[in-house]
Amino acid sequence: MNFKQLEVFTGVVKNCSFSKTAEECFLSQPTVSSYIHELETECGARLLVRSTKKVCPTRAGTVFYQYACKLLKLKEKALLSTRGCTTEVSGTLEMAASTVPAQYLMPAILSKMAEKYPGLSYSLREYDSCEVVRHIAAMDAEIGVVGTHPEDSHCLSEPFVRDQLVVITPNKGKYRDMAEPFPLKKLKSEPFLTREQGSGTRREMEEALLRVGFDPSELSAKAQLDGTESIKQAVSKGLGISIISRLAAEDYVKLGLLRMFRLEGREFERQFYFVYRKEWPLSPAAAEFMDIARNMMNPGSN
Repeated sequence: MNFKQLEVFTGVVKNCSFSKTAEECFLSQPTVSSYIHELETECGARLLVRSTKKVCPTRAGTVFYQYACKLLKLKEKALLSTRGCTTEVSGTLEMAASTVPAQYLMPAILSKMAEKYPGLSYSLREYDSCEVVRHIAAMDAEIGVVGTHPEDSHCLSEPFVRDQLVVITPNKGKYRDMAEPFPLKKLKSEPFLTREQGSGTRREMEEALLRVGFDPSELSAKAQLDGTESIKQAVSKGLGISIISRLAAEDYVKLGLLRMFRLEGREFERQFYFVYRKEWPLSPAAAEFMDIARNMMNPGSN
């Protein structure tokens, strides 16, 4: 049994297809079939069942799949731990980030990284905050950035930049003449747009409102939208108001599409965090990413 066989087998299970897996692995379909046959012979059990439309794991195949995934992740951890003993910044940095950091923080940081390390490549996946932490814990990515404090026994977190939650409104009508700060009591009477469950922004907003004695259930919920860009578009068209990250709001405010209001109190500040796997030495690329991000977001802190 070798790792290539395991990669092919897990690929077939994920894709439900020999041909698609062959294409992904740059192998011929007969080679994929040969790998699977060799595994089944060694395991002494049939692992996959082919039908006219797709391939499915047998009961034995389902059990073996769980172990195969763990072995492949252990292999990756071993490689990363070994690379962590070197000082070379190279390879591919696997990252995950929640919506606001992925869209409004990471591009500038990665651009700075690319200037310094042109040979380094990146894989950045966007999830909600809870999913980011789950993927880091599962070793699907090496480092993540989220907008709410992660709670997972397999992960460590480190704060690196502060942001502010602000009220956004259409840039028209009654909102044009409003002065800051936005009155909390006014939140109850305005049609309100909220992010989806699992969003770090939503969680931070609800916790901040509770800290100042405002029950989030008293918001006049008009719609729940997946993603900050959808919220900004809907607010700019007059569907309602919302509370989002200042970082996310600034571009639409500069374009004159939105107005942005602060809310009184430090309760509406938020923290962004690095999150990474506990007992998983960071690669030189990940460590350098964190240093560059700290320096960019907190100039003069050193």
